[in-house]
Amino acid sequence: MILNVSGRCDIVAFHTQWFINRYNEGFVDVRNPFYPKLVNRIYFDDVEAIVFCTKNPNPIIKYLNKIDKPILFHITLTPYHKDIEPNVIDKKNVIDGIKKISNIIGSDYIYVRYDPILVNDRYTIDYHIKAFNKICSVLDGYVKHIIISFVDDYKNVRKNMNILKIKKLNSDDYEKIGVNFSNIAKKHGMTVQTCAEDNNLIEYGFIKRDCVDLNLAFRLTGKTNLKKWKARGRTNCNCVEMVDIGAYNICNHMCKYCYANYDENKIQSNLKEHDSNSTMIIGKLEKNDILKPRKN
Repeated sequence: MILNVSGRCDIVAFHTQWFINRYNEGFVDVRNPFYPKLVNRIYFDDVEAIVFCTKNPNPIIKYLNKIDKPILFHITLTPYHKDIEPNVIDKKNVIDGIKKISNIIGSDYIYVRYDPILVNDRYTIDYHIKAFNKICSVLDGYVKHIIISFVDDYKNVRKNMNILKIKKLNSDDYEKIGVNFSNIAKKHGMTVQTCAEDNNLIEYGFIKRDCVDLNLAFRLTGKTNLKKWKARGRTNCNCVEMVDIGAYNICNHMCKYCYANYDENKIQSNLKEHDSNSTMIIGKLEKNDILKPRKN
């Protein structure tokens, strides 16, 4: 089993202590977001690798030497300001964290996500090219892999269109991004790829690869029989299956393009239900819950 920590919320940024408490106790309970009475219990003895997804890796750095599992980091580093990412920490601090983690686990196991790309009057294509060049320059030698994606039509995106004011990209725009990003990444010894995109930009020098593919999963776990992640509902995603231990509508980054915060009104009330000593990230195990161990 590969654990995803987490695609539904930023556990590392906001709930590292809860995760470490669960890791030390040996299990974590995960409420099914589509059938809330069903709770899966995951034992860390069954976990073969952990994928940490975060916009602020710093809180977990001091614990990495205590985690006796193969680790992969996906760290999102974007060039947006408070208008779009209200509560994301200063990008210089994110970069410092990336460098520290690279020195601990190695550059092969840390991926930077320039994700998502959205274009408007403020965040132009030229702005993105300049920002991408700066990111690759400061991370030269610390990072080998960059993943990009383009903003999707999520419920939260539609709700925040008055803020995002997204411009639709045409073929020339994709070419300009593809050529420039590819050349910049190559100059700094990095690969660049898309994430589940129809426009994968391989004609401009991007590599065609999934974010956590079978080869990478084999390097982490030593296993070749891992399933692909069918549950995501994205036809272009061929990542291996991972078990997400997070929850929706609890991330306090409040990014205006987020797919996981689709009801921002619930975030603060949900966060009041967080207890770092609970077995699950929000709320507690209830007597009427259906508790089932999950092995894979």
